[in-house]
Amino acid sequence: MNTSTNRYRWMGPAPRNAQGWITLAGGALALAWALQWSASGAQISWTELASGLPQIIDFAGRTLPPDWSMLGRLAAPALETVQIAIWGTLLAILPAIPLSFLAARNLQGRRWVYLATRQVLNVVRSINELILALVFVSAVGLGPFPGVLALAVHGAGMLAKFFAEAIEEIDQGPIEALRATGARPLQVIVFGVLPQVMTAWIAVVLYRFEVNLRSATVLGMVGAGGLGFELVSSLKLFRYTETATCIIVIAAMVVAADAVSSQLRHRIQHTGRH
Repeated sequence: MNTSTNRYRWMGPAPRNAQGWITLAGGALALAWALQWSASGAQISWTELASGLPQIIDFAGRTLPPDWSMLGRLAAPALETVQIAIWGTLLAILPAIPLSFLAARNLQGRRWVYLATRQVLNVVRSINELILALVFVSAVGLGPFPGVLALAVHGAGMLAKFFAEAIEEIDQGPIEALRATGARPLQVIVFGVLPQVMTAWIAVVLYRFEVNLRSATVLGMVGAGGLGFELVSSLKLFRYTETATCIIVIAAMVVAADAVSSQLRHRIQHTGRH
């Protein structure tokens, strides 16, 4: 084998002609320009960050040591946060399932229905949970319920998208076999689609619950209950040691939820393969 070929094999395939090199150089220049343009618009300044480090260190120093005496007071808000995440996830699943069948290209024969559903899901996902929580707080008042509704609406858009993508990746063989036997659309879904996507759907739902738990911890900032309300209250009253305790409890909850969710997803995926 040619020595030069062995020497440069690790570099991967190179452009075969001048046009390839020009394209590569043009792409690199475009990337460099995009980075410079976005940095200018985002006003990225490392010198300002460096000059602000003393203020960050000062704030961190004011949070120490955490006020462990308020842990008992945080038990109820922490439980409320979990409850918000649970119901936000459950209520998101209900509309997500029918919407996912309308948004799956391989099941939806009418293109306009597919495109319209996809656009609706895009709009729903584009609205942040905090904005939705503000809307629902003005509609139903303060408390955990507007947080549940905000997570449910936003989560429905996300889950429907992931559910639809899982449907589009299924094996079409069982679907065509069922249709050939004269099966009705509902029978095709129950016996041909759901067995193939159920494992992926459950994994997505578990991940969404984990995301909802993170989001539920900050929804209290707009009056939607949970630990976020205690966090904002401590900040407004300049009780930074209490703020540190709230942050530690939130972090512990997220880490625990991540560990449990990861284990469940792993077991479900392992079961699905076998």
